[in-house]
Amino acid sequence: MVEYAVKHGVNFFDTAYGYHGGQSETFLGKAIRPFRDRVSIASKLPVWMVQSVEDCHRILDEQLKRLDIPYLDFYLLHGLARHFWEPVLTMGVLEFLDRVRSDGRVRHVGFSFHDDVKIFREIVDAYDWEVCQIQYNYYDESYQAGREGLDYAAQKGIGIIAMEPLRGGRLVDRIPEPIQTVWDSAPTRMSPVEWAFRWLWDQADVVMALSGMSSMAQVLENVDLAGEAKANCLTEEDRNVLRDVRELYRRMLKVDCTNCAYCMPCPYGVNIPMNFSLYNDFFMFEDPELNVMVYNHMLPDERKASACTECGQCEEVCPQHIAIIHDLKAVHETLSRG
Repeated sequence: MVEYAVKHGVNFFDTAYGYHGGQSETFLGKAIRPFRDRVSIASKLPVWMVQSVEDCHRILDEQLKRLDIPYLDFYLLHGLARHFWEPVLTMGVLEFLDRVRSDGRVRHVGFSFHDDVKIFREIVDAYDWEVCQIQYNYYDESYQAGREGLDYAAQKGIGIIAMEPLRGGRLVDRIPEPIQTVWDSAPTRMSPVEWAFRWLWDQADVVMALSGMSSMAQVLENVDLAGEAKANCLTEEDRNVLRDVRELYRRMLKVDCTNCAYCMPCPYGVNIPMNFSLYNDFFMFEDPELNVMVYNHMLPDERKASACTECGQCEEVCPQHIAIIHDLKAVHETLSRG
């Protein structure tokens, strides 16, 4: 997959310290070694693990060792939010970024973000950032930083990288019938994947989409679609279709979980993303009894929503700021019947 992607124009690979249980950087380093001079590699500093500026240096050096490279093309503060921002300022993390740029371990710096647009503006204004990653897709146009934050950062000359362009696959997998009806009746015929990407590419200030390809078929499709990417590629009719789809999804989706799994592992064994997926599917698809059956008879008791002890650890790290404890109660109440 990596070889095909690079040979067909993919030149940016994004990873992080904790992805895949800490194995992502090691794997990427091995896979990308033959193509290192043709690609940029981005990784991220887990700010929630930092207690001092010495931690920053230690973690970065460990990441470079895992990747087996002398420098990172891009280094981002991972998942900035209001409750992480003050420690970043007081512990000297921004000065750390100055240092690693000057000593050559990092070429460009930025941040990824999960909070409201007010703190996003504050973070943008606080440092000479080069890039930022925001959750951005046609469903989340007004969510977190959203279009307002995108416009603000772009005016400052910051490169905008869109993450979750397909919302963890939720916008393209198992399309509900009312949504598919809208796609089928649209004057322009495109797959849901192409609709989602063209919505991003239509906006000139989006410089990159992290598509999260996880199969060879997705690599082939994404590469082909990206070859046709250009700003202002949608008609006004196309934009109206996407607006209609967004409103339909908003009426159907019960919990705004993207399956990012930042809440995992739960210390008590609850599979939080799985519970929310079953709950959303119960309302969005035509066979709700299937979800009831899976919850009651296939999901082990310790992984069910009912096993939640309300410790709150998951809510502290959820990028979507979901009221997980409250919503897990709703999951159990809905799916435990029968």
